[in-house]
Formats: sequence, structure tokens, C-alpha cells
Amino acid sequence: MDIYKINDMGELIKDNEYVGRGIVIGKTADGKKAAVAYFIMGRSENSRNRIFKEEGEDITIYPFDASKVEDPSLIIYSPIRKLDNKLIVTNGDQTDTVYDFVKAGKTFGEALETRQFEPDAPNFTPRISGMLTFADGDFRYDMSILKSMDAEGSECARYLFSYKSMNGLGHFIHTYECNGNPIPTFQGEPERVAVPNDMKEFAEKIWNNLNSDNKISLYVRYIDLADGSTESVMYNKNLM
Repeated sequence: MDIYKINDMGELIKDNEYVGRGIVIGKTADGKKAAVAYFIMGRSENSRNRIFKEEGEDITIYPFDASKVEDPSLIIYSPIRKLDNKLIVTNGDQTDTVYDFVKAGKTFGEALETRQFEPDAPNFTPRISGMLTFADGDFRYDMSILKSMDAEGSECARYLFSYKSMNGLGHFIHTYECNGNPIPTFQGEPERVAVPNDMKEFAEKIWNNLNSDNKISLYVRYIDLADGSTESVMYNKNLM
């Protein structure tokens, strides 16, 4: 087993019916840009009834058809928020928790100590989170997963990963291993993936390899490390 293998993002997801929600953070091969991707999938009508919207430098999830919303608490949130030299990306309203803590001078880890997995028994969907911190023409990033320690959801295990950016390398964390009932939780460290220079190439690789029935939305942003300028692409299945 090659522990330093850098995987092709498309190959990791193409035969997986349900990886759930996913975060990718990394640096382009030429070392010029930071890359962030976030996608959501869904099996139920409530989960599939969603779209991404850009609001300045933030992204918010809204219902596509408001009349069909059953429980808004776990499907409507801002997965991406910008704060000074930091970019926060998560799969739930813990985005706001991290934002508030960091704004108050506390850390990413301290924020997530106050949260746990989602209360959606029997799945107990993990909360996955990431934060990029930019400085001196480069960046570092943290990632986390909060997940249940048992089938009853009696305790929360908190995992925190910290990375210095490296050219061409990204890390991919997702909520589920595969489809199931209950759905098996992601295991192990964030997966190492290749990050190409071309943003559209990267976005299309993710979107085209996500399961066509269960994919809902994808957002990808590249940030120029020299001048802070951004480019982005967004896919919403409900608007296609």
C-alpha cells in the first residue's frame, strides 16, 4: 500500500453510489492557487430539494421548492463563509459556529469542541469541516470530522487534521463510506487527491463522476495566492 499515493478525484467517487457531502481543500499543481470544493448529495425528497446560491463571497443552501420543505434544520445552511484571511467550509450550520469563534479570537478546534454529529438517527451524519488560513502568499488548512462513537449516538469522537499546503495535493473528506441503511460513516484520514491547475477541469471531474441519481449541487472556488482574486463554478442539478 502506497501511503503517499495521490488519487484521482474522479476515480475515488465514480463507482460510489452515495458518498454524501464532501469537502476538498488543496493547492494547484503550479502552486499558484488554493482550491476548495464542496458538494452535496441526497436520497430523500427533502434532501434533494436544494440549490446553492452565491451571496458575495459566501455560499448558502436554499430549498429549490419551498413548499416541499419537511425539516429545514439540517438542509439549509451556509457551507462557505469568508472571514478576513480565512475561508470556512462545512456541511452544516457549524460554519457559523467556526465563524463566530474565530472572529472572537478562538480556534477552529475550539469551535468544534462545542458541536457534534447530526441528530439524524440511525445515521448520525458526521459533521465535516475545513478552514483555510492565508498569509504571506500561501496558506495552511485544517479539516475535521465529528462522528458518533457507537450505534446509539451516545458519544462524539472528534478528529482534527492540519496541513501545510503542497503543490498539486488536496485532501478529500466526506460524510459516508457508501450507501446503506443505516449509512456507514466515513472512516480514516482525509483522502489524498490531485488538484489540477484548471478549475473547470477539476469541477467537471467531480460533477461528472458523482452518482447521477443522488448528486444535487457542487461549488468549486480557486483563489489566486498572489493577488487574492477568485474564480468559481457552481452546478445545481435542480436548475439544469
